[in-house]
Amino acid sequence: MRHLRRSARITTEQWRRKLACWAAAVVVGVVAVGFAMAADAAATVRNHIIAISPWIMLVLTPGGLALSTWLTRTWFRGAQGSGIPQTIASLHLENFAIIDRLLSLRVAAGKIVLTTLGLVAGGSIGREGPSVQIGAAIMHACGRWLNLSTVSMRRGLILAGGASGVSAAFNTPLAGIVFAIEELSHSFEQRTSGTMLTGVILSGVTAIALVGNYSYFGHTDVVVPIGISWIAVPTCGILGGIGGGVFSAILIRATRGLPGGLGRFARSRPVAFAATCGLLLAVIGIASDGITYGTGYEQAHEIIEGKTHYPASFFILKFIATIISYCSGIPGGLFAPSLAIGAGFGGWVAQFLPHTTPGAVVLLGTVAYFSAVVQSPLTASVIVMEMCDNQQVTLALLATSFLAYGVSRMICSQPLYAALAEAFLDGMATAPKPPIVTPRPPPAPPLPVAR
Repeated sequence: MRHLRRSARITTEQWRRKLACWAAAVVVGVVAVGFAMAADAAATVRNHIIAISPWIMLVLTPGGLALSTWLTRTWFRGAQGSGIPQTIASLHLENFAIIDRLLSLRVAAGKIVLTTLGLVAGGSIGREGPSVQIGAAIMHACGRWLNLSTVSMRRGLILAGGASGVSAAFNTPLAGIVFAIEELSHSFEQRTSGTMLTGVILSGVTAIALVGNYSYFGHTDVVVPIGISWIAVPTCGILGGIGGGVFSAILIRATRGLPGGLGRFARSRPVAFAATCGLLLAVIGIASDGITYGTGYEQAHEIIEGKTHYPASFFILKFIATIISYCSGIPGGLFAPSLAIGAGFGGWVAQFLPHTTPGAVVLLGTVAYFSAVVQSPLTASVIVMEMCDNQQVTLALLATSFLAYGVSRMICSQPLYAALAEAFLDGMATAPKPPIVTPRPPPAPPLPVAR
């Protein structure tokens, strides 16, 4: 009887944990959808402002980036940048007091607010990377509420939250699983975690229930038949690999410190440096008629569907704008801008490859550049395949993605997010610790005076 009572208690506790984790995964889906709506609203507000006068951005962009950087450094420490490096770093930290601060719900809320502010201001950033940190923070909060004692269980929840964030942000559940396996996780136990799979499914289903079963970039029917059309594979793979590898190398170098006086300016006056970056972004945006602002989703969608042909200046200026946005220190991701740069690159290359369907070249250019940036070829292939609802180009996507990955590795030997996570951990290790104050002993009582 004692054994049965104890087993019943264990079963009840297990079910309580499962239900709490499932509820947290649903919350991740709801928050991701709300974040997407906020990002879309931010783009609409920015477009209205530009319609009034594009010159307003010369004030709005520097002011918005400066405000975002100040809030990040004073109220939301740990919210800067993409959010994926913070999630990777939290999976390698042993001190859970630091993880609690890094993945707090306050930082997650700040990530949403500040990324939205950056989009209104015209930063070339995305919401998908931040969704990873937000999802990890929500699931980590669930682990704290459950008072989980083992490190592996708490890390498993963080991994599940990050994967759920990708799944809900892109409506790509398979890509969320592959991303967790290829980019976030480094152990077999976590890779096969049922918690991660359940979280991805529930967050994805929640997103579908709220906004419908949509494809991020619609539906494409293009194919890449075996033959001369496959010349697009090495072309896009090599050129996209070079572009993505250079992009990653620049960001890693910038994370370790900008050279010369520019680096001293960024370290000593970060808010003023962010405002300077905002001014450069505004100048680029005005010169490009506003197409470099924001995530780049609209431009990428038009290129993939063949509605608009952008010149080579689009992906070149978007490339520069994304680097400037990241160097400014504001919260914001790299996924969406990288997809836009890749789509613009593919659209430009398509005019030189008449034997391959232009739409197919666009997809190959997108996956090549994206794979070269993140150096996760399987994730890049699955994301592009799911976002375009096209399984007919899977083999060509994989071939292009792995070729671009190899070229990128020759230029930038360390994966981008791993390098950024390493720099983040190094920064935490070298951060000045608060001084230890030793309490003074109470003063000795006065000696009795003889009378």
